[in-house]
Amino acid sequence: MPDPDRTTDSLIRYHERARRRGVQPVVYWIARAILQPAIRIIWRPARCGREHIPRSGPLILASNHRSFLDPFLVGICVRRPVYFVAKQELFAKRWQAWLLNALGAFPVRRGESDQEMMRTARQIVERGDPVVIFPEGTRIRQGSLGRPRRGLGRLALETGAPVVPIAIAGSENARRGWRIRPVKLRMRFGRPLTFPRVDEPSPSLAAEVTERIWPCVELQWEWLGGLTPLQKAAVVGAGEVGIALAVVLARAGLEVQLGCRTAKQAERMAASRRAVTNGGSDLELPDSVTPCTVADIEFAGVDLVAFAVPLRVLPAVVSKIGRSIGERATLLFPARGELRSHAELPARYAAERTGASTIALVGVPAGAHSLLNGAARVELACEDADRRRQLESVLAEAEVSVGPPDAEPATPARRVA
Repeated sequence: MPDPDRTTDSLIRYHERARRRGVQPVVYWIARAILQPAIRIIWRPARCGREHIPRSGPLILASNHRSFLDPFLVGICVRRPVYFVAKQELFAKRWQAWLLNALGAFPVRRGESDQEMMRTARQIVERGDPVVIFPEGTRIRQGSLGRPRRGLGRLALETGAPVVPIAIAGSENARRGWRIRPVKLRMRFGRPLTFPRVDEPSPSLAAEVTERIWPCVELQWEWLGGLTPLQKAAVVGAGEVGIALAVVLARAGLEVQLGCRTAKQAERMAASRRAVTNGGSDLELPDSVTPCTVADIEFAGVDLVAFAVPLRVLPAVVSKIGRSIGERATLLFPARGELRSHAELPARYAAERTGASTIALVGVPAGAHSLLNGAARVELACEDADRRRQLESVLAEAEVSVGPPDAEPATPARRVA
């Protein structure tokens, strides 16, 4: 096994070089002269908002991270050398470490608080050079964006440098193994953000600033058509199934609007914070569940719409609210019992009459009441693999398992063009 002390000493060498000497000009500009036209020819990156990048002075470029290609994609959009972090494993081979270091990379120990990395990033920014930061801390190849770490906020406060939010889409498909794939890449740069300089920001302050920057990255990501996180849900129907779904989604951390049939029912549930199911169960509603009428639901800002209404009233409901449901929303249709081939029909009917692009089916073999008892099992069908993983994660947060893992429902829901 490698000696940890020796490994740390070798990494410090690359930190010192990045701080004192910066890139190796000859190596950097030759590599750029080769890589820049190659990237433009092979992947044809569409770059929007480049005018927001300051041409001089200290700068932090905060981007999501999908692929090894991301630092180079950002680099060709800036007309001066950029510096970026790279995982310490890439510095294990001396020749590779020297080359990366010469191109502006410096190592980071992932999964821990790397003070040496933060010191290097701060000194580079303070001398007036741009640094690329990936706040997620690792590559998120699929689905929506990950959660940011507070190091971004700390660096922004310690340096007072402007922060440009960046989203990159498609780079995760740029290669498969060693095979290069000529896919279309998209990038979008937001307006720079600035924060007052603080010499020693507290962890809470650094986290707060990060939480202000990251939504700007998510906004660029959404603009590029990236998968949005599931944060807000609407459940149409406050029967046994609807109430159970609302509670499950709230347990997973979503804000839920529970659409009741009448205003009187919504007012009663809102006042008592309790709901009585058809089976006679008296449930306490989580704080994040807001009872209201279906007409009062704000569908435009909802990520997930669950239809928990009888089939006989589905056409009437869809005709009233279909146009209010945006493309970003996923339609979720619960089915009593196991999923069967005919379960897709109502979902297809609703999808064709709304703006939603994705539909999903969930079967509850043990009945809606099982969702409230913990350790429940459901079946899930959704042809969009990324959205399916998101839904599985949401259900897992609420202690609902999707299984059996090796069995697929009879007919998967299809993505609607």
